[in-house]
Amino acid sequence: MRISEGLLQELEPEAQTTRRVLERVPQEHLEWRPHPKAMTLGQLARHVATIPGGVASAAVPPTMEVPSFPQPSITHVRELLPLLDESVAKARDVLSPMSDADMQATWRLMNGTETVLALPRVAFLRSIMLNHWYHHRGQLSVYLRQLGVALPSIYGPSADENPFLAQPA
Repeated sequence: MRISEGLLQELEPEAQTTRRVLERVPQEHLEWRPHPKAMTLGQLARHVATIPGGVASAAVPPTMEVPSFPQPSITHVRELLPLLDESVAKARDVLSPMSDADMQATWRLMNGTETVLALPRVAFLRSIMLNHWYHHRGQLSVYLRQLGVALPSIYGPSADENPFLAQPA
């Protein structure tokens, strides 16, 4: 199996889990934040929805300049699932044709002429496209819990849902 195929096999079920979390984002709390230094719920939800495609696209060239990290928000929760779908489709399109040599090639994050980070492209994708995505999805679930939103199952039962028990008809 090619390296890119392995990443895509992980991406697909995680996208479905992310969808279940994003479906719970309440419209009336998009401007809420748990701390003055934290992103708003709308900013974090949008970030979670767009990570896979954005990071996969950033991995294509051999180098990338340190981004400014703007955190735009959304105006309506109905934007989230299309953003996620577009992002996952973009990641699929970018990763599918990558060879193992492409994945093992060194990718660099640059600050002008200074190399900030240099690692195999697959390590960048694993760390930022996937692990970074899970990290922020976890933050989003904490935001939702603080707002009293019932949480879906992520890697097993939540306090609100147990996928292992029969659901009433």
